[in-house]
Formats: sequence, structure tokens, C-alpha cells
Amino acid sequence: HFDLLCTDSFFGKDTWEQAESAMQQEALTRALEKGGLTPAELDYVLAGDLLNQCIGTAFGLRDFQIPFFGLYGACSTMGESLALGSLLISGGHARTAACMTSSHYCTAERQYRMPVPYGSQRTPTAAGCCILGDQGDGPYITHVTCGKIVDMGITDVNNMGAAMAPAAYDTLSALFRETKTGPGDYDLIVTGDLGALGHAIVTDLFRRDGVDLSRNYQDCGLLLYDLEKQDMHAGGSGCGCSAAVLNGYLLDGLRQGRWRRLVFAPTGALLSPTSSFQGESVPGICHAVVFSAGKEGET
Repeated sequence: HFDLLCTDSFFGKDTWEQAESAMQQEALTRALEKGGLTPAELDYVLAGDLLNQCIGTAFGLRDFQIPFFGLYGACSTMGESLALGSLLISGGHARTAACMTSSHYCTAERQYRMPVPYGSQRTPTAAGCCILGDQGDGPYITHVTCGKIVDMGITDVNNMGAAMAPAAYDTLSALFRETKTGPGDYDLIVTGDLGALGHAIVTDLFRRDGVDLSRNYQDCGLLLYDLEKQDMHAGGSGCGCSAAVLNGYLLDGLRQGRWRRLVFAPTGALLSPTSSFQGESVPGICHAVVFSAGKEGET
């Protein structure tokens, strides 16, 4: 489901940060080629990453000369960009918009946790780009639920699943409530990137409400890798995790008829090294986007 695999963590560049910028350049270039578009035909690009001041994105996109919205939703950034891009188009303020994000194992771990050589985390290196338009044969975005910041007091920066799971529960609950739907109305519900623990927490929170998610609920952190064969512990994490799963596996499945309707709900932990060093808790956020193989109202 990937367009490109690279065995060089530097992506041919001098630093890992430059590598992440190159990944975004490549993702946007390939998306434009697939859509038969030039950079000048894009009204906006909405993008971000995990680095301070979103430098992976800013330096990666500076030569494209496309009106740019820099976003920070941590690992929910793919959902945030899709939500805002689709709202811009729906409101008549744009005809096309590129939505994208990335994360690099070495840049993220160097910034957020511990020296990279320790190798204790499993953050993927990935980037994904999705181009939205007001015309086309689908898949279609039919609904957006913008999340609220939810903070349950988790202070362990190595326990992102527990920190972000309550935000996923809050946003999905709002989506079901406001659209008068339930889990059974969707072929697939995918959060990301909660990993094994966060996935279990969301399932349990809904079970307490009498709602069963077990039939069709998955998480991008569990889908990106083979957890056992690739020694991924609780699963993948990082902005690029949900971006890669969506733009490869999920959208391919919609086009191929594997699913007709799915919820994409990436999650983010809104922390910084400074806030963690000062003993702050980890706020979470989740933005949900509903994709459909057909237009709303079609069978």
C-alpha cells in the first residue's frame, strides 16, 4: 500500500530533519502527479509535523509556492488537515486543497523522549498526502467532527495510548450523537495512533455505555506493522502513522469496494518537552472524518 519505501533514514540528506522535509516534498509531488495537477492548481496546502515550529513541513513545502496553513494537532494532524480542507471546499472558499503530514522516527524521538540509540520506542517514519477537490468520483468526505481537548491527568509521556484514548472516546461519541448513527452504521472505525493499550481503553469506555465496538474497530498504530513479526510492542505512533494508513490502506479499500463507509479518527497528544519537564499532564485531541465510497444519500 506504499508508493515508496526507502532504506536510508536520511533520505539522501545530511540530517534527519532534512529527511523529513524531503519526505513531505515527495508525498506532495506524488499526490499531485496522481491527481494530474500542478502546484499552481492547488488553492491551499494544510500540513504540519511534530517538530518545533513545524520545520519539517515549512522547509519541505517552501519551494512549492502554494498558499499554506501550518497546523499542529500532534498525531491528529492528518485528521485536522482533512477536516479544515473539506470545510474550506464545502464553504466555497477553495476548489482544491492538499492535506498532509509526516513523522520521522529519529527526529521525533530525539525531540520528545530519550536518546535515539536507546531504541525503546516504535515511532514510524512515514508521510502521507491527500488532495481534496470539489469534483471527482470519490471517495468522498461526508462528515467532520472536530474534537475538543480532553485531559484525564496522564503524566507518563511514554503512555500516549492512555493519554489520547479519552479524546477518541469523546469525539466518536459526539459523532455518533450528532449524526444519530452508531458503530453498526460504518464498515470500519479507525482511530490512530492509540496502539494496543489505547485501543483497549476506547473499547472499554464504549462498553461501559453499552456500545460494542468489537466488530469493526481498529487503530492505525495496530495496522501499520505486523506487531509480532516486526517487534512493534504496542504498535506504531507518530503523525505519519495514521497518514500512511489512510492514504494507502484505507483509501485503497474504499476504492476497491472493501468498505463503503468508514470513520477515520486520528488522535494527538498535545504536549511538549517543556511541559513534560515541568510536570504537566498530557492533553489529548481527536478529529473524526467520515469517508464514503459514494455521495451522501447514495446506496
